[in-house]
Amino acid sequence: MNAGKPAGPALVVAMKGYPRLSETFIAQELLGLQRLGLSFAIWSLRHPTDAARHLMHKEIAAPLHYLPEYLRDEPLRVLRGLGRVLLRPSILPLLGVFLRDLARDPTRNRLRRLGQACVMARELPDGTRHLHVHYLHTPASVIRYAALSRGLTWSFSAHAKDIWTTPDWEKREKIADARWGVTCTRDGHAELARLADQPGKIALLYHGLDLARFPPPPERAARDGTNAGEPVRFVSIGRAVEKKGFDDLLNALAALPANLAWRLVHIGGGERLAALKAQADALGLAGRIDWQGALAQDGVVAALREADIFVLPSKQAGDGDRDGLPNVVMEAASQGLAIVATDFAGIPEFVRHEQDGLLVVPGDVAALAAALAALAVNPERREALGAAAHARLHADFSAQAGLARIHAALLSEVDRGSAP
Repeated sequence: MNAGKPAGPALVVAMKGYPRLSETFIAQELLGLQRLGLSFAIWSLRHPTDAARHLMHKEIAAPLHYLPEYLRDEPLRVLRGLGRVLLRPSILPLLGVFLRDLARDPTRNRLRRLGQACVMARELPDGTRHLHVHYLHTPASVIRYAALSRGLTWSFSAHAKDIWTTPDWEKREKIADARWGVTCTRDGHAELARLADQPGKIALLYHGLDLARFPPPPERAARDGTNAGEPVRFVSIGRAVEKKGFDDLLNALAALPANLAWRLVHIGGGERLAALKAQADALGLAGRIDWQGALAQDGVVAALREADIFVLPSKQAGDGDRDGLPNVVMEAASQGLAIVATDFAGIPEFVRHEQDGLLVVPGDVAALAAALAALAVNPERREALGAAAHARLHADFSAQAGLARIHAALLSEVDRGSAP
């Protein structure tokens, strides 16, 4: 790969895995940058694990490169990369940074990051001028080492898990080495700004939603949970991981009135899926839940259009991981759905309680059950909340403003301009 260093785009956008169904916000941004005429290459630390693809992924025409996910899988490629890096004048500064990192994080994963960075540093075309990375944890380590080896500038987009599970020392040093960074929620911005080496280095930049990709909301039947043949339809979308709070959702559903007719559709994969299905069985809910697994965007939109209420009970995971502002909340609003969620992380930056949806305290199963029950029996209130969320999405959370800012910032780096 790239043995002869053919000419390529001056900008590289890197991430941990590409393409991923759960990262529609990244695909949306890449496609938007492409439509604005920005040329870039995509580098991924991992091959995809999702069988399906979003339509956006098929439209993105950028050249795509994969680094060796495990160094043992491509030893010759790794050795060539290491050999080239050892010959560069930057080897001493690179080793200094790496050894300081290794002393504080003496793991095999840290060694893998260096190996991937060596491969990348060797294989980047000579015309590469700037690297931009999504996520401040593992992917940023690889890009930081590769940029140091090649004498390149780099920047980052931080999101959620990478902010809350990366130690302060590592975030602080990466921010200092980067040209600039952006993140997508107020609490994430406050956390990174606290560690920044200079004011204004971290910008708050909402992903927003490309509204052109979504049809107008459908007309919905006035289901109220009294007819077993027409149950109220809940939908929840997200990977089956602790921070999504799906265990709380199942407990809340079990606490709903016995005479309320309802069904739940869940969309998403994840390591806790089997445990959630077992929990549903134990609660006697299995016959009322449709576990659809990971779906491409068209399947997600279809499920949102068929539902009456969208629910996402996010909370903080045991390791500190939390959501940012999940795109699925805005996608639900695009279809005029009533939203029930938690007053946590970036969610209340979009959903205002009693205005655009209902918010409950994270982990409060009784409050979650009460909110679901209240909306299940009141289709008029659902319609009003869904219409308000749809209006807020169009007024304040279109993707275009944020896309214009990131495009200008990246273009200035390619042209050797200033940071945003």
